[in-house]
Amino acid sequence: MNKILIKNGTLINEGRIWNADILIEDKLIIRLDENGINDPSAKIIDASGKYIIPGVIDSQVHFREPGLTQKDDLWHASRSAVSGGTTSFMEMPNTIPKALTQDLLEDKYQLGAKNSIANYSFYMGTSNENSDEVFRTDPKRVCGVKIFMGASTGDMLVDRPETLRTVFSKNHPLIPIALHCEDETTIRKNTDLYREKYGEQIPISMHPEIRSAEACYLSSSLAISLAKEYNARIHILHLSTEKEMSLFEKGNLPLREKRITSEACIHHLWFSAKDYETKGSFIKWNPAIKNESDRLALFQAMLDDKLDVIATDHAPHTIDEKMNTYFKSPSGGPMVQHSLLAMLEFYHRKQISLEKIIHKMCHAPAEIFRVHKRGYLKEGYFADIAMLNLNSNWTVDKSNVNYKCGWSPMEAVNFHSEVELTLVNGKIAYNKGSWDDSIRGERLTFDRD
Repeated sequence: MNKILIKNGTLINEGRIWNADILIEDKLIIRLDENGINDPSAKIIDASGKYIIPGVIDSQVHFREPGLTQKDDLWHASRSAVSGGTTSFMEMPNTIPKALTQDLLEDKYQLGAKNSIANYSFYMGTSNENSDEVFRTDPKRVCGVKIFMGASTGDMLVDRPETLRTVFSKNHPLIPIALHCEDETTIRKNTDLYREKYGEQIPISMHPEIRSAEACYLSSSLAISLAKEYNARIHILHLSTEKEMSLFEKGNLPLREKRITSEACIHHLWFSAKDYETKGSFIKWNPAIKNESDRLALFQAMLDDKLDVIATDHAPHTIDEKMNTYFKSPSGGPMVQHSLLAMLEFYHRKQISLEKIIHKMCHAPAEIFRVHKRGYLKEGYFADIAMLNLNSNWTVDKSNVNYKCGWSPMEAVNFHSEVELTLVNGKIAYNKGSWDDSIRGERLTFDRD
């Protein structure tokens, strides 16, 4: 019987910061006690001076397996995740082959069981032709269904109004429809304008003009309008503009009861258009990183709870791919190793509280997706836990990047925190620069009756 006792730690959980010991038996937290715990049969982890948090749940990643493993794969990406305190992830369907049938989706779950050190779930993909497959999605065993309302992924673009209305009206009421919202007509029009001006040598700084704020707003507002019309359960991914924030209100409903939820991504909170000059295509994402006014508006909306959850949209490409000209350089970049650390840097700058970070990255995704017994430090919950040192000064460079692609848009950033240890289902998956590669995460399940 595996027992671990975390002693003398400072816990951050459910809006509180306090000192308590945590006793773990096998996969579960079995006791939390402010008065201390003694158990001579348990392995002791001394957390004196450290902060203990629930493992981060990243609700939007692209781990590239199967079919795109020159960019990333489940083994490398999940190791990067746990080294950054992320213990569970939800992965997108635009792999090769795309997860557009239930059989192909199940193939991905088999790969997760074989290769992932972190807990995993995979979205069911949507196209203009596969509604029948989408409606067979198991609400208790699949995180959500994904619609690309923009041309990020070629033949997965859903641009037929009748398809959108069918999915919004008939999808299971508790399975979130996760939406990439950019208006394709606007993007094509802007592309033609800038290609006429620059030819094939469009400066990367034009990316937020091509994939513009208007393109985002038109698509997001359409999605929300349809959701209200059909009372659909939608989750709008990677919002990027100040204008879109007018679409959301700080609601009084518990997150589990909200029908329309929203996401901010680390790169949209960290970078702005001025960074294209130094970072170039290494910060080319879809939707585009936009102006500083947009970044500030997103950050404030996140603090005000208009934006419900923080994720990464971790989407690596090789260095050679990213070094291409504008049209040939693919959008996306790696972020899962550094997402929590970036948010903790905002804490060090006194821009956000520790409690709010943990809410947005751990509690909120658990609530929004109704993840079963994860996302909190609670008795009876899975022991997905990260231990943080908030007094560590170090700089990101290629020597300490864990991504398979070998680079990070955060290179040269100086952090003042680090993740020292990560437990997945009660086992030490990561400990100060080393991994237990024998560990495998578990398939996430969801409380959707």
